[in-house]
Parts: sequence; C-alpha cells; structure tokens
Amino acid sequence: MPTGPLPAMELNMASPALRTANRIDQDCMDYGVIPKSVFGRQHSNLTDGRLLDSMVSDTCSTNSMKSTLSVLNPIRSKDVRNRSFLEGSLLGHGALLGAEELDRCFPERSIGIYIVTWNMQGKKELPHNLDDLLLPPDADFAQDIYIIGVQEGCPDRREWEIRLQETLGPYYVMLDGVAHGVLYLSVFIRRDLIWFCSEVEHTTVTTRIVSQIKTKGAVGIGFTFFGTSFIFITSHFTSGKTKVYERILDYNKIIEALTLPKILPDTNPYRSNSSDVTTRFDEVFWFGDFNFRLNMDRIGVDQILKQDLSSDMSRLLQYDQLSKEMKDGSVFQGFKEAPIQFPPTYKFDVGCDIYDTTTKQRTPSYTDRVLYKSRHKGDIKVVKYTCCSTIKSSDHRPVLGVFQVKVRPGRDNIPLGAGQFDRELYLEGIRRRITRELQRKQALKNQKNSTVCAIS
Repeated sequence: MPTGPLPAMELNMASPALRTANRIDQDCMDYGVIPKSVFGRQHSNLTDGRLLDSMVSDTCSTNSMKSTLSVLNPIRSKDVRNRSFLEGSLLGHGALLGAEELDRCFPERSIGIYIVTWNMQGKKELPHNLDDLLLPPDADFAQDIYIIGVQEGCPDRREWEIRLQETLGPYYVMLDGVAHGVLYLSVFIRRDLIWFCSEVEHTTVTTRIVSQIKTKGAVGIGFTFFGTSFIFITSHFTSGKTKVYERILDYNKIIEALTLPKILPDTNPYRSNSSDVTTRFDEVFWFGDFNFRLNMDRIGVDQILKQDLSSDMSRLLQYDQLSKEMKDGSVFQGFKEAPIQFPPTYKFDVGCDIYDTTTKQRTPSYTDRVLYKSRHKGDIKVVKYTCCSTIKSSDHRPVLGVFQVKVRPGRDNIPLGAGQFDRELYLEGIRRRITRELQRKQALKNQKNSTVCAIS
C-alpha cells in the first residue's frame, strides 16, 4: 500500500461545460496534494442523485458503499441485475445512449468539434511542434473531437498520426484513421467518450481518370454519437485556375460514390437521397483543398492585400470562384461557410509569408476551406474559423474551424464501437510525449548547471 499522500482529483463541477472540454494545462499540473476532507462524494441532480436519495432502504448504507478513491456514484446490486442497455428506446430508463446519460455527460447537449485541413505539399519533414495547429494559444479549452484532413500528405502517414497523438496527449485516442493515396483523414476523440460512439465506417473515392493515381479524390468517415450521425469528408479537387467545371464534376462524383452509411442505421431515412451521401447524415463537415481560385490577376490581388484590410476580406472574396458557384447552386448545395476573416492560404513560398515568387506567379487564393451542413437548423454553431499562420513548411497554410454541435439522444440498437481505438498509436504517442518532457527538463537542468559554473 502506498504510504505517501494521494494524488489530487478534479472535483470542480461548477462549469456545465467542464465534462465536455479539457483546460489546456501543462503536464502533471493536476498532481498536487490536497486534504482528504475534499474526497467527499459529489453527485448531480440527475439520475444518480435520485438513486442516492432512494438508497436508505438498501441493506448496505450509503456510507459503506462510498469509496475514498472515487467520485463515482455507487450502483445498487439490484440495479445491476435489472438494468438493460439493449432496450432500443429513446425513453428507456438506463439506456446507454438515452436522454439521461446524454444529460449526465452533456448538460447542454452540445459537443465541441475541431477541424483542420492542410495541404502538406508532400513534405517529408513535419513541423517541430504542432501545438499551434491543434491547441492554439488563444484557446482555454480543448474540444471533444478532433478531425484532421490532409492533402498531399507526408510519405510516412504513421509518423504523422503519432505526432498528432503526441500533441493531443493522453486525454485523446484515435477513433479511426484512413488514407487514400496521399489523402489522410484522422479522427481523435476524448478517451472517456468512446463508449458513446457507434462502429466507425469509412470509404474513399478517386476523381482521377486513372484510378491508380490517388492524389485527387475524397475520404469519408461516418459514425453515430449518441443519437446524432456524423460524416466527415476531406477531399482534393482538380487544380488550375480555369478548371472550375472539372471541380464541379469532382464534387458530383464524390457525393454519388461515397457509399456511407453501410450498416449503421440512418437516423432519418425519410430525408435521405441515395445519390447524395451528404443527405444521409445529420451533421456533415466537408473540408479540404477544393482548389477554387480568385478570378483576378496577380497584380490586382497584390494591390488589395497591400491595403489595410483588417479582417474584412470582402474585396477579395467578391472574386472567389467557390462563393460564386455555391451561390449559383452548382456545388455544395445546402452547405454553409463561416465568414472568412483571414488572408488567402495559397500559394506561399515555403518558410515565409511571401506569396509565390516563382516564374508562374500564381494568384493568392482561398483554396483551403471548411464547409458544414445540418439536417436541423441551428444545430451547428461556428466558434472559430481561421488559418494557422505559424506553420510554414508547405505552400499552403492550414485552415481550422471550431464548432459547437447539438447532440440528440439515441437508441441502443446501433452497433457500438465497444471502446475500440488504436492502442499502439496511443502508447507510442504518449511515450514520445514523456520523452520530450524529460529532455526538456534535462536541458533546463544543464542550462542551470552551466550558469552556476560560469558564476563560480
């Protein structure tokens, strides 16, 4: 038995969003010593609270069932014998995906989703630090689900996924990771939320005439969380300023060829269309390098960029091909995009903030976008939509979006994922995270010793 003080436990439940977001702290900040008196059990006013109130007639007293090492509420033996998680009902008491469980985990019935799209330009060397990409300094809390889509990905996809796991740390696990050539799509979720996910399905499609060349196309991942179905699609459309029609063809082929869902039940089949995958899910996020350009010459764009635009990019966006085609209904029907308040994300000279200085002098454009669509009005709320200007290893800047998405109770007849995740990736990512921290501390120690020697 340990003789030292017990590690601290997080008992603050004042914030309704605390269960659904992690404050971004330094490693091991939560291991301070606290008195034993704070280990009293806390419970909500929901199901568990009523359960405690009704336990006075049980054989065991409430106090005898409390654990000094846990803040979890006790479960009566007869409830364990009687409780069924396979009721398949929205209103069934104790349903794993039902309203009571949803309200216990998400009192506001909404989750945070963080989406990144980045054309890596096939670079072998990854950025030294991905914190700014996934955990920007202006964010106090991390999100519940992280979706990272990459086009022209690095040669070593596994190394990329390990780096993502290393950055997100032990709070998160990779629910699924899919590749189609150099298109990568990774889904990370809070470790304590994997039990509420269905099995994960994915599929891919190529838009190249020669299907063996997998540089253009799409990857889709779909799953149900509680009673809300999600699909995340990342894609890379045909390049070229004048290839607008070809990009529209890419879009049409993708929505027809992405065969999802496969075995997961459609939460609202009456609103589904067999020829459009985006109609078969409650919440749809589509992001990637769509390659739509600005219909303006380079000189004109440069002149506008030299002006003090602040966050008003309307003078550029009036020439945006994608905005025009969406307005005309030619592409991304029913989708929305948050207001763009950042400069064009393509094409930069690698390693700096200067747009293309090669002989081609490509026009700066908003090729990288994040779009969203919902079956229910008001389900998706945009929290942030911006680019990551500190990562300069590619000719594209990463674009990220943060969203709050409404979640509804579900039935327990969906095929659950049973908590499966990529365990080997998780262990390697955490091992590297620990190694990095030890190296940092050793470097600080060596620096301190060198300073002492210099003074003496």
